[in-house]
Amino acid sequence: MADDKTMEFMQIAMKYLPEAKAKMEEAGIEVSVESLQPFMSLFAKAMNDAYELGKADATK
Repeated sequence: MADDKTMEFMQIAMKYLPEAKAKMEEAGIEVSVESLQPFMSLFAKAMNDAYELGKADATK
């Protein structure tokens, strides 16, 4: 995955992080940025897969 795309995906994740954090805390889940790091990596992988899928669809 290109580093520039990873940075773009992380910027998107950071945009929604406060909302996700609030929802998790409402559900009784303690959240810290450190505890979210593994999920941010999964998010980047999912975003890359979605990007590749859209790219493939666009070239059809």
